[in-house]
Amino acid sequence: MSAPAPARRIGVYPGTFDPITLGHMDIIARGARLVDELIIGVTTNAAKSPMFSDAERIAMVTREVAALGCTNLRVVGFNSLLMDFAEGQGASMVVRGIRGVTDFEYEYQLTGMNRQLNPRIDTVFLMADVSLQPIASKLVKEIALYGGDIGRFVTPAVRQDVVDRVATLGRFGAQG
Repeated sequence: MSAPAPARRIGVYPGTFDPITLGHMDIIARGARLVDELIIGVTTNAAKSPMFSDAERIAMVTREVAALGCTNLRVVGFNSLLMDFAEGQGASMVVRGIRGVTDFEYEYQLTGMNRQLNPRIDTVFLMADVSLQPIASKLVKEIALYGGDIGRFVTPAVRQDVVDRVATLGRFGAQG
């Protein structure tokens, strides 16, 4: 008699990805090695005043993760509580990237709340690569709005997406 097949390990890596950065890509590539399937959950967060629409961000993330060549990645948009989304996807873990102490404090509190909502889903923290720690989507957008070069923080395709968007918004017309 053979042992039952182990359950597939599914993880969710949530974010607004507005825009997706090299830091996000690093966490996605590393997170994909921890699970059988990593679902990149592109969420809506009106409080962050997105530069790109939900559909644009989903398309951007889909394009960028395809370049990684990982066969166990899937991009899904969602607009619900993270724990409800993760449960619906069959996930046993949420993957989160940590850049520093400030991120950790916020994520620690968020993880505690998420455990209250669904104790069956664990959170796994991955430290950002040292060379990518300062990168934040908010700062990438700000640099672009002031005409700075964001090429060290995003892929060439994302750089062009942001440059094109800034051109349509005007230098100070972007939302956040």
